[in-house]
Amino acid sequence: MKAAFPGSFDPPTSGHINIIQRAAAIFDELLIVVAENKQKKYLFSAEERASMIRELVKDRKNVSVVTCDCLIVDFLRKKDIKLLVRGVRGLEDFSYEFELSMMNKAIDPEIETIFMTTDPEYFVIRSSSIKELAAFNGDLHGMVPSLVAKALKEKYN
Repeated sequence: MKAAFPGSFDPPTSGHINIIQRAAAIFDELLIVVAENKQKKYLFSAEERASMIRELVKDRKNVSVVTCDCLIVDFLRKKDIKLLVRGVRGLEDFSYEFELSMMNKAIDPEIETIFMTTDPEYFVIRSSSIKELAAFNGDLHGMVPSLVAKALKEKYN
């Protein structure tokens, strides 16, 4: 069974890696889809984000990483994947992700979405907060893998 875990991953957080590891243990193949939305401003390029994730999951033989600059539903159709994994931390995330899943389902009724809650220690980790903390040279220990912390430090220095 194949599944996809799409997201912006700007930057990849410990919470993202937690969801990836747990989903990889469930599915035969897990495709991490790094979004490249031309309307958004990212700190890291899509390839930088994909490269960091590739390094962080290199020990997972059933996980691969790609970038995508189109609708996720169109991308999944091309890859013959019918299952989306979405990580949620709380009600706000769930509400947003639920609406997105309904839109995806309206576009392609064959697409199913599975919501995975993050483990409790990653409950408050948000990419936007991490970038703000990194901009002020704050301690990122536990929030992002060391490889990502180093990349953030380089971006802000």
